[in-house]
Amino acid sequence: MLTQPANVLVTRPEPKAQVLVSYLQQQSITASSQPLFDYQNFTDSQTVSHALNTSDSIIFVSVAAVEFAHRNFPLVQAAKQSFFAVGKATQQALLKLGINRVKSPSIENSEGLLALDELLKVKDKRITIFRGDGGREHLAQTLTKRGARVNYVESYQRVWRTFPKSIAKQWQAQQINCIVVTSNAILTKLVDIIDALYNANEATNDDACSHEYWRKKCIWLVASQRIADNALSLGLQHVINMNGASDSIISQQIKQL
Repeated sequence: MLTQPANVLVTRPEPKAQVLVSYLQQQSITASSQPLFDYQNFTDSQTVSHALNTSDSIIFVSVAAVEFAHRNFPLVQAAKQSFFAVGKATQQALLKLGINRVKSPSIENSEGLLALDELLKVKDKRITIFRGDGGREHLAQTLTKRGARVNYVESYQRVWRTFPKSIAKQWQAQQINCIVVTSNAILTKLVDIIDALYNANEATNDDACSHEYWRKKCIWLVASQRIADNALSLGLQHVINMNGASDSIISQQIKQL
């Protein structure tokens, strides 16, 4: 699909962005990072402690959700609750804190988690979901339909960075031809950046060409079918669903381009 060697832009937040870039470079893949947002604490010790003490099951949707919750209150003090993690990286983050009773699905998304036997029969169970601000509602809605009493703890929030309108042209000048996207929020922000270049009142022919490049020539590697569907609906033409976002999955997919 690529006529030249891959030159990858990693858009996930730090520190995972630089970890992935270093991993790809070790695989002889040219890569650079451009995080679009930073994490910021969004909870407190009382909120985390109360959630742990009043829940039968606790779900973490990301590594950041684990890290920011633990900064406020030691999660290992939850002695009896069942722990669930959406993905293996989140499961590993909990294991590092000494929490060994963590269930995680082989299909690393909300649908995979909801298919676990332990979450099929949850009538009257008290479940707390730890996430960031403005996360996806599908998990809570499905568990509620199954009879669970679901609460959220938003342990962190995303603080979006600001960029000059020319940033997309700068990426093109760097010969970026492949972008890794691990969430719909990141995808939407990237498309906004590209469209801002073209929609500016002073847009030039070069701006229009750059806009077309990102939509019609760049390869977009996304972490799930949900993100892929959104990317296609936004007019991006070369979209590949990796069915995961681990460093090894991303590297393997890039090598197949």
